[in-house]
Amino acid sequence: MSRVRTLEHIAEDRRHPGVRRPIRHELPAEALGPMATSTASVPPDGDVVLDATVEATGLDVVLSGTVTFPWEGDCRRCLEPVAGTIEADLHEIFTTDPVEGETWGFVGDAIDLAPVLHDAVLLSLPLVPLCSDDCRGPDPDRFPATVE
Repeated sequence: MSRVRTLEHIAEDRRHPGVRRPIRHELPAEALGPMATSTASVPPDGDVVLDATVEATGLDVVLSGTVTFPWEGDCRRCLEPVAGTIEADLHEIFTTDPVEGETWGFVGDAIDLAPVLHDAVLLSLPLVPLCSDDCRGPDPDRFPATVE
């Protein structure tokens, strides 16, 4: 499935620098495209929620807030299914002259939130999921989990 554009119009914000405006977007994860690592993924039927503020600062626009989403994977010790919800901080800058990997560009008088949300979710997925901190694995007597 191709990604959708989630545009937030900012023309009015750019006319009033320094004024913060709250925004909220809730969209199905599948609208952002596949989001998975080798150990965890976002279920396609889950919702990605952005709670943030938009603030123009001169020529730039700053997006600050949180993105909340469900995830699922397998415990790295016992291999049982594990799932949860992550709330990740988000702080992104949009500018007329974006730098690859550092800032985002404008789409006319709007900012496209879809690639920002996709990257934020993907980078926040757990690399080594655990069902619990004290999980001892599938056979703790034969293969004890120790920390050296």
